[in-house]
Amino acid sequence: MTPRPDPRRAELVEAILPHVAFDGWSDAAFRRAAADRGMTEAAARVVAPRGAVDLAVTYHRQGDEAMRAALVKEDLSALRFRDRIARAVRLRLDVITDREAVRRSTALFALPHLAAEGGRQVWDTADAIWTALGDSSDDINWYTKRMTLSAVYASAVLYWLGDDSLDQQATTDFIDRRIDDVMQIEKLKAQVNDNRLLRPLLGPLGALMGRVRPPARTPPLDLPGSWTTPR
Repeated sequence: MTPRPDPRRAELVEAILPHVAFDGWSDAAFRRAAADRGMTEAAARVVAPRGAVDLAVTYHRQGDEAMRAALVKEDLSALRFRDRIARAVRLRLDVITDREAVRRSTALFALPHLAAEGGRQVWDTADAIWTALGDSSDDINWYTKRMTLSAVYASAVLYWLGDDSLDQQATTDFIDRRIDDVMQIEKLKAQVNDNRLLRPLLGPLGALMGRVRPPARTPPLDLPGSWTTPR
């Protein structure tokens, strides 16, 4: 069973947001959030050892959860699959409660020592979208789908941060264009795979890629790792 997150961290996230607009996701903002909750900084760091960084990560994860909840309420049955993906990306942006907090997060996770953390968050969002849409890939496509959608989402966030159009329609159009670009790549891949001249060359590579599997979702929690029997 996955341990439940400490509810005090969510309380600190709520408390820090008004300060982030002025101080960013900084130690100063973290100390003020702790004080607002009647906590000492030491007690707050028990909840969030990395301070504001942990709260920024939690804020992003809250957005993913809100997006999942919003998708459950959506009737996507009449949409093409590419339109379902575009709608999910749009919903992920719509559930953001504080644009300035995201702007500051973008700057925070652009720092060299936090870039990997930021990339992981974007990947997790792409994974959340594909999973919510029922992706059943169990090969290399599991990774390529999330990689391409990560690029789409990351670019959409940057565009959205500067979008002042009515109802942010420009962002919706931007997402549609990026999804169309991805679909063109998938179409090209299909054409290459169907090419009789290239098939003998791609066969061994395809066999190798076919051995790739997505990570296990539920490894044993009483062991330091997990073992997957080769198929």
